[in-house]
Amino acid sequence: MADDIHDRGLHVRLQQAAPIPLAVEIECAPKELLALVGPSGSGKSTVLRAIAGLATPSKGYVACGGVPWLDTRSGIALSPRERRVGFVFQHYGLFPHLSAAANIMESLVELPVPARRRRAHDLLARVHLDGLEDRLPGELSGGQQQRVAVARALAREPNVLLLDEPFAAVDRATRERLYTELAELKRELSIPVVLVTHDIDEALMLADRMSVLYRGRTLQSGVPFEVVTRPATVQVAQLVGLKNVFRAGVVGHDPQRNETTIEWRRHRLRTRIEPQFAPGSQVTWAIAQGQIVLADGAAGEGNTLDGVVLQYLRLGNNAALTVAVGGADRPPLFLSVPLHVARRNGVEAGATVRISLLPESIHLMPADSGPEAEIEKHRRIQPASDVAA
Repeated sequence: MADDIHDRGLHVRLQQAAPIPLAVEIECAPKELLALVGPSGSGKSTVLRAIAGLATPSKGYVACGGVPWLDTRSGIALSPRERRVGFVFQHYGLFPHLSAAANIMESLVELPVPARRRRAHDLLARVHLDGLEDRLPGELSGGQQQRVAVARALAREPNVLLLDEPFAAVDRATRERLYTELAELKRELSIPVVLVTHDIDEALMLADRMSVLYRGRTLQSGVPFEVVTRPATVQVAQLVGLKNVFRAGVVGHDPQRNETTIEWRRHRLRTRIEPQFAPGSQVTWAIAQGQIVLADGAAGEGNTLDGVVLQYLRLGNNAALTVAVGGADRPPLFLSVPLHVARRNGVEAGATVRISLLPESIHLMPADSGPEAEIEKHRRIQPASDVAA
């Protein structure tokens, strides 16, 4: 993968102190979709603009396909046209007075008019808009406008495709269809695709890799599921919307069973082994909502805890539970279970329930500097509704 990135993929390093602080490093291989996630002001759109040549940091390096587009040390700074970047903006940026086909033809001015027209019609067919070539943007739905924007971005056969919140302006049903179409399109393309999104669910569904940004810094990169369930720091855990984040003490390690034991609220919890945390030290531990289950009886292999349901909320076919463990005055555990499971177990507000936390689902991190961690909602990305085990 590393050779593929350097030979044919996208490699970006950006640094500056102002006006927007940056300390970003990202990589994206051909045929790979990289999601940049983070709250507003984290620098996601600035990174896209720097890749496209629409912004130049004080220090930086951008290369694609082994060709430097930007190297501030060597004085290299190719123009946006020389970089051949396909860019889909959040609000599409279509010319309102031009038809769908004419919007695409504007990206092909170097070709003769007949060739431009054929190329535009072919691209509209590729994004399922054949027959709508003469429609003005105002005569198209939001999803259709987005497809025109994608077709225009692909018109010049770009070396990289950049998508800046492309689904933000459409309704959920349209968004679901566009997700499928983007996944199909990605399979056909042989270029890196970089997607900016606030939505963790979107990144989990679409991305091969994900980078979490905050205040212009890359905090963690990796496979989306791994980043969401095994964040590197408490800050990343908060940013990706993990609600179950707590402090605990390390009791010891058992190499034969490949387990570490921690103590939390007088409960001994087994986790997968993390020998870098010394016995007696403090750690932060986290677990995704979808990795906590209601336990039947003694509940076998998991860590079983008894708690009181503080809140029971039906969300479609699931029940979102808030469960107090060790007292209602302490930060609770959050879990989501199928509605029929909740009903079968007689779960309701005020009921006592037994829950199970699988050892391999508990993730240990260095201890945060404050008291027992709770989610800072105002700093979170839109959370994943539920991360399956």
